[in-house]
Amino acid sequence: MQITLLEPLGIPERTLEQFTAPLLALGHTFTACKSSPFDAEIIEQAKDADIVMLGNKRLSGNVIRALPRLQFLSVAFTGVDHVDLAACKERGIALSNAAGYATASVAELTLCMMLTLLRKVLQADNRTRECGTREGLIGNELRGKTVGVVGTGAIGLEVAKLCTAFGCRVVACAPHPKQEALRMGVSYLSLDELMQTADIVSLHVPLSDETRCMIDGTHIAMMKPTAFLINMARGPVVDNGALALALRNRSIAGAAVDVYEKEPPLYPGHPLLNAPNTICTPHVAFATAESMQQRAQIAFENVTSWLSGRQINRVL
Repeated sequence: MQITLLEPLGIPERTLEQFTAPLLALGHTFTACKSSPFDAEIIEQAKDADIVMLGNKRLSGNVIRALPRLQFLSVAFTGVDHVDLAACKERGIALSNAAGYATASVAELTLCMMLTLLRKVLQADNRTRECGTREGLIGNELRGKTVGVVGTGAIGLEVAKLCTAFGCRVVACAPHPKQEALRMGVSYLSLDELMQTADIVSLHVPLSDETRCMIDGTHIAMMKPTAFLINMARGPVVDNGALALALRNRSIAGAAVDVYEKEPPLYPGHPLLNAPNTICTPHVAFATAESMQQRAQIAFENVTSWLSGRQINRVL
């Protein structure tokens, strides 16, 4: 079978060769795009592919329908909202993801953001570069804060564990309480209660019809004026216009955002770019050398298992 990788996976070439060697030994062919192609280029480069591998490259329904031999998609990413699932179902294309590859990476950056906001690290860095002093830069400790975790999947649970280790009280909101969270002492609240209670609100939900814009202006207005919002989930989960307005009005203390309505680069006038006390990063929470290695391994294991007649990490 022809296997096509649509975009680099962030691993060394030698590592990629190690992953592909067993497939080549079985008589399959493998091609890899050196950069992330546009739709027309995808259709040309993957026109003979039986299996397509990708990370967070958008795969539209038009592209999926234009690949006549496509049978299986291995997505080296946790979320699959960038793939037209309706087109996959229509074509009977199987799809597996790489859930869990970046759990530690995202959770650790989430904690980094909490500490950076609380201790005013960016302001302190700027002050030092301006040859100033620490005057007015009194921060706060994470210990003793109430952290509200929205979504208690693998990443949300890991964030809860780390916050518990720091001496935080953790409350959560999710459709179904997890026994692991309850054993940690996590209390489940409604979303409204969590927004009103938490000193830090941390978002870890997938993007779906139910979660799209779940944190709107009304919910942001429920937050304490001293509270912080952290979005490491998906951009459309939050009304970023309402968030930027709240930050400009000092209705909340600050925010850290890694995801947006579209993949960065953002347009220069994006409302969050000029909002005060806001950390904006270009969708890097998942991106560590360790997680890149793990996601590539999972993505190739998905392919190998599917070829042997056993689909793992099944989404479709």
